[in-house]
Amino acid sequence: MTGSPDPGAAPVEAAASPQQIGVQVSYGDVRELRGPLLVLGGADGVGWDEFAEVDLAGGGQRHGLVLEVDRDIATLQVLESTGGMALGGIRVRFAGRPLHIQVGSGWLGRVCNGRGEPLDGGPPVTGATFLPVSGWPLNPVHREPPRQPVLTGLSVIDALTTLVRGQKLPIFSVPGLPHLALATQIASQATSEGRSFRVVFAAMGLTHADIAYVRDRLEERSAAGELVLLLNAANDPVIERILTPRIALTVAEHLAYAEGHDVLVIMSDMTSYAEAIREVSAARREIPARRGYPGYLYSDLATLYERCGRVQGHDGSVTVLPVLTMPGGDITHPVADLTGYITEGQIVLAPDVLARGIYPPVDVLSSLSRLMRSGAGKGRTREDHLDVAAQMIAAMARARQAAELAELVGVAALSETDRSYIAYRTHLERDFLNQGPEEFRSLEETLDRAWAALAALPPAELTMVSTTFLDRYLPGRKDRS
Repeated sequence: MTGSPDPGAAPVEAAASPQQIGVQVSYGDVRELRGPLLVLGGADGVGWDEFAEVDLAGGGQRHGLVLEVDRDIATLQVLESTGGMALGGIRVRFAGRPLHIQVGSGWLGRVCNGRGEPLDGGPPVTGATFLPVSGWPLNPVHREPPRQPVLTGLSVIDALTTLVRGQKLPIFSVPGLPHLALATQIASQATSEGRSFRVVFAAMGLTHADIAYVRDRLEERSAAGELVLLLNAANDPVIERILTPRIALTVAEHLAYAEGHDVLVIMSDMTSYAEAIREVSAARREIPARRGYPGYLYSDLATLYERCGRVQGHDGSVTVLPVLTMPGGDITHPVADLTGYITEGQIVLAPDVLARGIYPPVDVLSSLSRLMRSGAGKGRTREDHLDVAAQMIAAMARARQAAELAELVGVAALSETDRSYIAYRTHLERDFLNQGPEEFRSLEETLDRAWAALAALPPAELTMVSTTFLDRYLPGRKDRS
């Protein structure tokens, strides 16, 4: 994990103007423009990941990052792309350090592009502190275990795949499913009860129609000063897409560890981000690995996902919710596969669930939160939460078997118990899983709806819930007994 408060990290620099940053020595031996890359010769003393300013012959300026150094030849990623540039008259000046951004509460309520430049008509975002977008390394022993829930207001997530403060929990989707609607609903509704809560939403590779949808859907939270919005359009330079989640996480780390907020970072769509990584890798003429992605995709994704958690001595937390689409619905696709190795569970959206008219279309039996027990139960959510969640999932598995059997022999041929499981599934999907795209449910309402669904089953089938909880929460318990 990375974060600025690491006691062993380098000291945070005070704010400085761009003119004060770096040694202003320019180089003009530009040898090649290749896709988003600029190859520069005679660049002695230049370091990897160093930030640069590119002065054009016509007086314009662009920016770049050093991607590779081979003796005195440096390869730069040009953030605004190399379109319209021509060899001759180009001068490159290096800052002597990686890309830094100003951070602070000034980001809250702002709408910016993927490079952090305002899209809302306001002035440039300023802050009292400069931080590198790559983050500071954090000693693992300074981590605090994730605890306490982040409540999304969505029953299927809060009850069955509880998101925990400091966790990284991805949403796996398929193109065509409402994953963006779900991501924006979580961004607009999520809270950490009793604590100061902020959201950083990083959108990558969206169409302009989707960007307009996101801005409209999150306008209320943005106006309240609780949201940072970074929007990278599909026609923006590919390098900007690589930069967007890093800027989002850097802003989030400062809000969390320096200002004490609980911050939820939503990154959508990580598949678009990985495609940008693949495109740059191809421009660098690297040897491709699985499905054309570079061999370092795993470590690249890890540098993003691991920038979350809680830090000793700091009140805030960073929780990461990446959203990714699986091409062809293939969960073994490299982006989904590697994400699953790094993160702590997954929320899986399924077309067949959506086909039954259920929103959000979460496949309950394919989804899990590995840290749920750290953030749910007595003293965190409600005493019956973990037991009722286990009972619901077990009953869903049995209900699926009963439904498959009914397709073969007919409902009339089923036992009374099997028919009760089919009734349970119907009740669960109608009154618990299905929820309006703007509907917020409290945790109490969610768990009460869960018990109402379980009431469709014979009490003898509720073997994973204690008698005390059955007597206290199961509707009609006294009448049945």
